[in-house]
Amino acid sequence: VQLQAFGGGLVQAGGSLRLSCAPSGDTFTIIYWDWYRQTPGNEREFVARIDTHDVTNYADSAKGRFANSRDTAKDMIFLTMNRLKPEDTAVYYCSGRARAQRYWGQGTQVTVSS
Repeated sequence: VQLQAFGGGLVQAGGSLRLSCAPSGDTFTIIYWDWYRQTPGNEREFVARIDTHDVTNYADSAKGRFANSRDTAKDMIFLTMNRLKPEDTAVYYCSGRARAQRYWGQGTQVTVSS
């Protein structure tokens, strides 16, 4: 499975961005899709999850502001981020979890200015 995240950019605090993840390959093996983010010197932290039944869950920092969704026809995953804060600045990664393996894509930079 190959993953490519895109849609990041520079946005002012309070603004919105929608990240997209385009998976390819044996995506039928994926049980759920995650978004993680990472800032320099820190470990990747979980942001949001959506499974194959479209059940979602979110980190506390994302609840009420971020929304995870899928377009099964296009085989895409989206993370809509609203009311962005400077502390949301990070590289965002999409990830697919299969039974035996987790796949990571290249990240996309999100920068929120104050």
